[in-house]
Amino acid sequence: MRFRKIHGAGNDFVLFSDLEPGIDKDWSKEAERLCARRTGVGADGLVVSSLIENSPALLEVGCFNADGSIAAMCGNALRCTAWAAHRDHGFQEMGLRMAGVTHEAVVSDDSVWVTAEVGAIRPRRVQAMINGKPTWFDSAYTGTEHVVAVVDDVEAIDAVLVGRLIRHHADLAPLGTNVNFVQAAGNQALTIRTYERGVEAETLSCGSGAVAAVVIATMRGLVSARPVTVHNRAGEPLSVRPHSDRPEQTQWVGGPVTHTFEGLLA
Repeated sequence: MRFRKIHGAGNDFVLFSDLEPGIDKDWSKEAERLCARRTGVGADGLVVSSLIENSPALLEVGCFNADGSIAAMCGNALRCTAWAAHRDHGFQEMGLRMAGVTHEAVVSDDSVWVTAEVGAIRPRRVQAMINGKPTWFDSAYTGTEHVVAVVDDVEAIDAVLVGRLIRHHADLAPLGTNVNFVQAAGNQALTIRTYERGVEAETLSCGSGAVAAVVIATMRGLVSARPVTVHNRAGEPLSVRPHSDRPEQTQWVGGPVTHTFEGLLA
């Protein structure tokens, strides 16, 4: 089986595209094996895509976190899938169906954009002491569970320690959550750090987390213009803007996708 190692703004994946019929794999176990940083290919997740329709283009996309769990939504995995479908089939626009939800995707010269659906927003969901200061986390559902804390300096946060504590907070059980720390960087920009559930570590970028950050930052009055540039640990910012047809419900998230290498699994 041929695979790509590909990353969306630093969020990296092992990607299998257009697999031949009859391949029967336990993809959860494969994700644990292949995503291991020291003994596998190394990645935040494993993605499997299949072309369902050609006109209009529609792909079925499965995403498995590094710990083998299934991701209901992963913006960067969708963006990487769209990049590969553009490269393989020439699609400029397409639908990507993940966990029963169809997302729009558009590939341009320097960016790949996908949609994320915004659900329930709950202010002041949980509280934690960060560097001696009580800090509230708001929650925003962007296809998956996220909480967002607005902080003065993201670099002063122990994102792994605090992220792990909040990810397993009793008030967020049983599913847990992804955890984001956000700092204002002007009325049209944010700086973010994200601890991702399923990876169980800080990642360099998170697409659905960028959307959640913009939603909460807008609610909190940190940003007032669109699009919002979200600066991440990879130094490859993502951009978030409302969908023109349904701005209250759907956001576009876009940014770079990089093909790192290809390989063949025996």
